[in-house]
Amino acid sequence: MTYSITEIASILGVSDKNIIPSEISILLVDSRKLSDPEKSLFFALESKNNDAHQFITDLYQSGVRNFVVSKKWKEWAPFSDANFFQVKNPLSALQKIAAHHRRKFDIPVIGITGSNGKTVVKEWLYQLLQDDYNIVRSPRSYNSQIGVPLSVWQLNEQTQIGIFEAGISQPDEMEHLEPVIRPTMGILTNIGKAHQENFESIQQKCMEKLELFTNCEMFVYEEDDKMIDECVNLSVLSQKSFAWSSDNTDAPLYIFKIEKNQFQSIIHYSFLHFNHAFAIPFTDQASIENAIDCLAVMLYLHVSPETISERMKKLEPVAMRLDVRRGKKDCLIINDTYNSDINSIEIALDFQQQRKMDRPLKKTLILSDILQSGISSEALYQEVAGMVQKRGIEKIIGIGKNISENAGAFRVQEKLFFPSTEAFIQSQKWKNFHNELILLKGARAYHFEQINALIEERPHETVMEVDLDAVVHNFNFYKSKLSPEVKLVCMVKANAYGTGAVEVAKTLQYHRCDYLAVAVAEEGIALRNAGISIPTIVLNSEVNGFEELFSNNLEPEVYNFRILESFIKEADRRGVTDYPVHIKIDTGMHRLGFLPEQLPQLVNILQEQKALKVRSVFSHLSASESWIFDDFTGHQIETLKKTAESIQDALGYRIYKHILNSAGIERFPEAQWDMVRLGIGLYGVSASGLPGLKNVCTLKTTILQIKDIPRHETVGYGRKEELNRNARIATIRIGYADGLNRQFGNRKGQVLINGQLASIVGNVCMDLCMVDVTDISAHEGDAVIIFGEDLSVIELADNIGTIPYEILTAISPRVKRIYIKE
Repeated sequence: MTYSITEIASILGVSDKNIIPSEISILLVDSRKLSDPEKSLFFALESKNNDAHQFITDLYQSGVRNFVVSKKWKEWAPFSDANFFQVKNPLSALQKIAAHHRRKFDIPVIGITGSNGKTVVKEWLYQLLQDDYNIVRSPRSYNSQIGVPLSVWQLNEQTQIGIFEAGISQPDEMEHLEPVIRPTMGILTNIGKAHQENFESIQQKCMEKLELFTNCEMFVYEEDDKMIDECVNLSVLSQKSFAWSSDNTDAPLYIFKIEKNQFQSIIHYSFLHFNHAFAIPFTDQASIENAIDCLAVMLYLHVSPETISERMKKLEPVAMRLDVRRGKKDCLIINDTYNSDINSIEIALDFQQQRKMDRPLKKTLILSDILQSGISSEALYQEVAGMVQKRGIEKIIGIGKNISENAGAFRVQEKLFFPSTEAFIQSQKWKNFHNELILLKGARAYHFEQINALIEERPHETVMEVDLDAVVHNFNFYKSKLSPEVKLVCMVKANAYGTGAVEVAKTLQYHRCDYLAVAVAEEGIALRNAGISIPTIVLNSEVNGFEELFSNNLEPEVYNFRILESFIKEADRRGVTDYPVHIKIDTGMHRLGFLPEQLPQLVNILQEQKALKVRSVFSHLSASESWIFDDFTGHQIETLKKTAESIQDALGYRIYKHILNSAGIERFPEAQWDMVRLGIGLYGVSASGLPGLKNVCTLKTTILQIKDIPRHETVGYGRKEELNRNARIATIRIGYADGLNRQFGNRKGQVLINGQLASIVGNVCMDLCMVDVTDISAHEGDAVIIFGEDLSVIELADNIGTIPYEILTAISPRVKRIYIKE
């Protein structure tokens, strides 16, 4: 839908004098996602460490002419052909416009909140109701203070039902989201510990979430959760509730029996004194609860029990994230068969843009028919074609009747269209992919997983999932602890602690990281070859390595006179002046660096040359995570401060100084100075036990075989362990060649199978190991978690007396990394 800029001014309550006429259809909050400047209204949002006002000049030069700001800058004075709406808070203005837009629609709107399951319930409701309604729903998990208004903005004249998530992380947030969603129906999935750190109690968080349902006609919740039930009564919402229960036979929806087998759950329920049942192809408790929430909504919407039963058994898993995988013939695959609606396509195309490299990867889109759009095929595919053209897609493969009929809308270098996925596979055209960045974007009905299986480089079944959203969360978590002027150096050495330096660095570059740091020049060169242009420090530079550094614009650490003099000589020979270097001072760790007593000689050499320019002076803390060594840490900090100031005074220009690592950022904020270095904390591990980080890495494999082994038999090489009972022993596909330390053998290590811990039995083999699943409902082919969200890498490290760094960096290159993003 489109609004006139005059209408926008009226909604915001700002003066409409001297407004330059224009039409707005895009609410833009991220300058990097600009697609249609003329139709965009940019909101200059501010946070503790970022002020989007700084991007307005660039946006203006790109064609944007409408801005919502909270301040005025002199440099905008020449922009006389642009509209600037000055408000107190641009975020509140965004929410106000979205709330106004929501009030235009007299349709059922379902609001979903809770600690877990929101996205699954939303997507399952879409699967269950899409045959009956034209539905607009939150893209992925757009449930924040920013994501909710952007989601609601999608409502249009064709929408028959809206389904939106609302997530909160601190008190008083839901009161801003409720008017934006204004749900007529609601679902409270559950209340857990997520984001609990900002609430006084779990009850306070529950009461806050219930504010979403203030104006609902009804909302669904589980009555058996006594804490939630009590909060519902305290909120005076019980008269609106559609509660379900497995205990209370008088509940509106009574669940009187749940049967499970290996492949499905059968849920028996009573509604309006009639008994019914349905099956879902899932057996875990979370899926059962999510399905019951969906059941309640469908019953309220008068969907028949017979239809419910038929649709429930066809529910499909919700892949809530895009993932990046290696393809055959030097291709890179972005797998997003999550859904195929107009909004998710735009998000996926933007993600594809972020993954572009310097090496010439052709940008390819494989796209299915877009289902249930509510607008004509011609208008729909004209809009999609515009998105495709603006993002420089060079090749499109359309699959489906409707997209094939609108092939003429796409103006790209190469285009192919097929009536079905089977027809594309049979054409053998997929064999021609080479050196391409392929975005797979298909509705579930088209089963694009078949295409992915053909073009993906077949993996070793042991994989490490790297959550790029968690990397961004941790980056912002630490950034929020810094003063705005402090620069953040992110450590991506050792292949980004085993996670994959190129993909992590791309993500950090997109989120405007100030600096990267690598161990050796080869690591920096690999980043440059992948299109990473962030200033990068090489920590262990070599005497003869200046050519590599200079050719790739890498900044070396200089830690002794031999390297210093070698670099000066080589730079002089090339006629280079003021090449940036970083001077390492040994303040007590005694690994690398100039000693403080060498300062006079160091200063003298630096003063007498022009080849190098000191960008920073820094040191390394020995034990910043340990309280018992705080006096020593304080001594290191003071030594570096005095040394850096002496060098700066002697050279007569500003020099950055930095000493804090991850634990230092957490514990010594007074020593932030000009820069800090973020290492293990970026990857979700707090050295000092600070809460609030997100797990980045999940190492997983599968069960190959399960055997019943009698008591007194031994398992594995060396016969190191004799069983003391009859046991079920599972062999899993991971060994020390994958990075699983042999010390984990003989029950020193555990893995997670179906939510339960299983001890490693016997010695760890090169490619395999064995685990005890006697007391676990496990089957061949089941997933096995080595470490992740529910079994932390810290716990693993403690079991064998090492540190998380070693566990992460030991993961073998043969273990496939899969990069995921919501």
